[in-house]
Amino acid sequence: MTGQDVKQQPGATTLIRRADRVVAWSDAEKAHVYLTDADVAFAEGKLKFVGRGYEGAAETVIDGRGLMVMPGLVDIHSHPSTEPMYRGLNEELGSPGLYNSSLYEFMPIFLADPAAKPACTRVAFSEMLLSGVTTVADLSMPHEGWIDLAAESGLRVCLAPMFRSASWHTTNGNVVEYDWDEPAGEKAMAEALSLIDKAMAHPSGRLSGMVIPAQIDTCSEGLMRESFAEAKRRDLPWQTHAAQSIVEVHEITRRHGLTPIGWLDRLGVLSERSIIGHAIFLDDHPSTRWSTESDLDRLAETGTKVAHCPTVFARRGIAMRDFGRYLKRGVSVGIGTDTYPHNMLSELRLAAYVGRLQGGSPRAARATDIFNAATVAGARAMGRDDIGRLAAGCRADLVLVDLKHPTMRPAHDPIRTLIFAADDRAIRAVYVDGRKVVENGKVLTIDYAGACAALEEAQKRIVANAPGLDWAKRAVDEMVPPTFATR
Repeated sequence: MTGQDVKQQPGATTLIRRADRVVAWSDAEKAHVYLTDADVAFAEGKLKFVGRGYEGAAETVIDGRGLMVMPGLVDIHSHPSTEPMYRGLNEELGSPGLYNSSLYEFMPIFLADPAAKPACTRVAFSEMLLSGVTTVADLSMPHEGWIDLAAESGLRVCLAPMFRSASWHTTNGNVVEYDWDEPAGEKAMAEALSLIDKAMAHPSGRLSGMVIPAQIDTCSEGLMRESFAEAKRRDLPWQTHAAQSIVEVHEITRRHGLTPIGWLDRLGVLSERSIIGHAIFLDDHPSTRWSTESDLDRLAETGTKVAHCPTVFARRGIAMRDFGRYLKRGVSVGIGTDTYPHNMLSELRLAAYVGRLQGGSPRAARATDIFNAATVAGARAMGRDDIGRLAAGCRADLVLVDLKHPTMRPAHDPIRTLIFAADDRAIRAVYVDGRKVVENGKVLTIDYAGACAALEEAQKRIVANAPGLDWAKRAVDEMVPPTFATR
C-alpha cells in the first residue's frame, strides 16, 4: 500500500522511504545531522525508526525521493487570539512619547474582542502549521472555547493563560499608568491553573500548560512568587514578559532600584524552568544602560531561557543586541511568533539577519544556531526532550519539504535554502503526533480561508470602535495614516 492519502489505522506504521535528506538527531554528537537516502517510520504518534535500511512492515509507504524530512518547529511565544487583528493597522505604529512601543497607547485600541478571538486563533494556528510549526506556547488571556480551538487545530498546544495584578493605560501618550487590583490577580491565577488542568486532561493528549504572570510591571511581587511556586509544584514551564520596553525598564528601576532581570533574580524566579520574553533591554543595552553589567550572566547562571521574537520589535526599530552574544554567554534562546504573520520560517530568517546586523558579522547568527533555537532549544524551554528532533522514541512531529520546488533549487544546503529562500512555499506536508495536518499548502484541520474572512469582518467592527477607546478620540486614519491617500 503506497501514497500519502491513505487513512492511518490505529497501530499502523507509516514509512517515508529513501528520503533525499533527513534532519536526524545524533545522540552521540548531541546535534542535528543530515542523513542522505534515509528512512523515517512512525506509528501511534511516535517515531519507530530514523536511519537507513528500515526492514519492518509498513501499511503506508511514502516515496521520499525529492523530499527532506525535518523535525517540526517549536514556537515558544505567541499570541494567536489577538495578533492577527492588527494586520494593516500596527505595522508602523509606535508612541513617540513612549520610546516607540505600541503596547500602551495603540494595541489596546485595536485589541480583538471576545467575538473575534476564534477567527484570530484559527488564522494564527493555520499560519503556524503552514510554516512547519508543530508545537506552540499560546500566551492568551483565557477565552471561551480556547481548549476546543487548540484541540481542533491538530497542533501540539501549550496553553499559557495570562493573569496579572494590574492593567495599563495612558491618558496623554507620554505616561503609562497602572490600575491595580491584587485580589483580581490572585483570582485570575487560580482560574488559569484550573484551565491548565482541563487542558492537560484533554483526550487528544496534545495539550499541556504553562504558568504565565503576564508582564513584570503588571504583576505584584506576591503574584510573581506564588505563580513560580505553582509552576514548580506542578512541574510546568513558567514565563513572563520582561525587559521588553524602555518604559517597563524605567518603571521597574523606579519601583525597585533594580533592572527587570535583577528584580526577577531577587525574587528567586529565574531558573531552568523559566522563560523570559523578550529580554531585550538588559543592563548593558545601549538604550537602558544601568550601573551593572550582570543581567546576561544572571540569565546564563540560572539556566533561564529567552523567547526571541524579532519581527514585532524590528517593526519599531528595536533589536536584541545580539542573538549570538546571548548564545556565547550560555543563554538558551528559543524563537516565537509574537506577531503576524505567524510564519516561523520568516521569523527565523529575520532572527538571522537582525542578529548579524547587531553582531556585525555573518557568523553572529548562523543557520545552525537559528534552527536549533526553533527546535531543540524550544523543546528544552517547554521541558521536553521528545519533540524538536527526529530520533526513535520521539513524538512523530515532522515536516516534509519539497526539494524539487523551484524555490528550493539548487538545494546545496537545504536548511539554509529553506530559511533564506524558500520559506513556507516549499513545505509539502506536516505531521503532528503522526497525524497529517498540512498537505500541499492546505491546512487539513482548519478552514483557513473562512477564518480570514471572519477576521476581516471582525476588524471592521474593531476599527469602528477604536476612536471611542483612544485617549484623544482620534480618527483611525489620524492614528494610522494610510499608505496612500484615497481619491
